[in-house]
Amino acid sequence: MERFLSNKCKHQISYSVFDIIYYKGEKIAHLPLLDRKEILNQVILEDSPLLNKVRWIEGNAEQYFGLIKQHELEGIVQKKADSKYQINKRSHDWLKVINYQYENVYISGLRKDEFGLLLNFDNGKYAGLLEFMPTTSRKELYKQYRDYVIEENDKFI
Repeated sequence: MERFLSNKCKHQISYSVFDIIYYKGEKIAHLPLLDRKEILNQVILEDSPLLNKVRWIEGNAEQYFGLIKQHELEGIVQKKADSKYQINKRSHDWLKVINYQYENVYISGLRKDEFGLLLNFDNGKYAGLLEFMPTTSRKELYKQYRDYVIEENDKFI
């Protein structure tokens, strides 16, 4: 994110490719995943700092996910080897397994135009924006939040 905020920060940009859906002008999304991976290996012969293929491992998902957790990474996607690439659709052939990590944060604001909670860490640093909350919890928040309002502007309370 900071590379977009300041021209003082210099970062190497890297493009990581996990799949290929067009090859030589032809749509190949209908091919099984392993066939598309093989084509991708023919297109990107060697990884470089600028362009690289996302590594994949066949089998051992539980052990691999253990490594993901150990290194505090986001998660993995389990994919059936014969799965087709379904554009703009969620598929049961691909399963996202998230390494949820928890932190105590404070609600520091409520977005006005669409639901979103501004979150801060204990030290006051920005922690993010929470956009998904169960309906019952959201109703409870709306019952109570007015008691805690300090200030508001055109975008946030």
